[in-house]
Amino acid sequence: MNESILKSLDSNEKETLQKGLESLIEQTYVIENEYKTLNENYNSLRAMVDEIIEVLPSALWILDKEKNIILQNQEALKNPKLLSIISLDKIRDELEFEGRFYAVKIIAHNEKTIVSATDISDEKRNERLASMGSVAAHLAHEIRNPIGSISLLASTLFARSELKNKHIVLEIQKAIARVERIVNSTLLFTKGVHINALNFNLLELKEECESAINSYNFTSQIDFEISFLDKQICADKALLGLVLQNLIYNAIDAIEESECEKPMIKILASYDNEKICIRVYDNGCEIKDEKLVFEAFKTTKLKGNGLGLSLSKEIINAHKGELSFQSDPKNFYFTLPLV
Repeated sequence: MNESILKSLDSNEKETLQKGLESLIEQTYVIENEYKTLNENYNSLRAMVDEIIEVLPSALWILDKEKNIILQNQEALKNPKLLSIISLDKIRDELEFEGRFYAVKIIAHNEKTIVSATDISDEKRNERLASMGSVAAHLAHEIRNPIGSISLLASTLFARSELKNKHIVLEIQKAIARVERIVNSTLLFTKGVHINALNFNLLELKEECESAINSYNFTSQIDFEISFLDKQICADKALLGLVLQNLIYNAIDAIEESECEKPMIKILASYDNEKICIRVYDNGCEIKDEKLVFEAFKTTKLKGNGLGLSLSKEIINAHKGELSFQSDPKNFYFTLPLV
């Protein structure tokens, strides 16, 4: 303030001026504190919003009126190209991107656009499996009766055939047995797995393995090694036999498709930490796409319907166990609680 003006003021005016300045300073402090509080509240609200959008299972983008991104969550950052193929003119949409399916929802609010993309691939897969399973179950029912008749006729033909022709009928019976296995597996898969757990000795599964090998049609001279433990287990023997059957047949098929010099399959059981582990090794051709291994109706083999491993996994899961694949050395193995 100009010094001459200050000198021209009397004592009352100076006092009034001083009080005004003090009040102004106090108001400045009040405004500063209010700003700090407002800023803290804003930061707290922003942090809460960030936490909320990160909890969301969907990819989320918030765009300004020029359609520039002003906020996005980690799910959106994982798929930076996904937003570019979303049509912002549609309120709801469904699209496929890099082999996954997404349900898209768009909301416009105060010159902002909120875009969410939810991965619905699993739901789509389940719908597809339900549809395929329904068709497969219908076909299986239709096939079962004529296959039963053919099997009966083949048995009669085997009994009446000359010795030199019996091997031909035997091959027919093996082919029929394969169709019956596919039919039974399909029906079991579509109806769902229900176990009937009873106590039995693991050594009995060795007989199941030997029976499976003897009933399968293959040409390679395979060296089989089968080793089981003398231990009691509470499980569904028939279903575990089916699992081993599927694993053995997959191993045989892998060898049949390969050109290995010394084809070998090992079926070994071990016990550790109150769990039984059974592994099926083979030195046949490698699995081309491990992601498809347990996918229903998907197969990487020259023959097969893509149900064996998927059904086997369901059976092991029903026993509260786990079925897995290991590439080096190549083997499928499952673990089961002993009790």
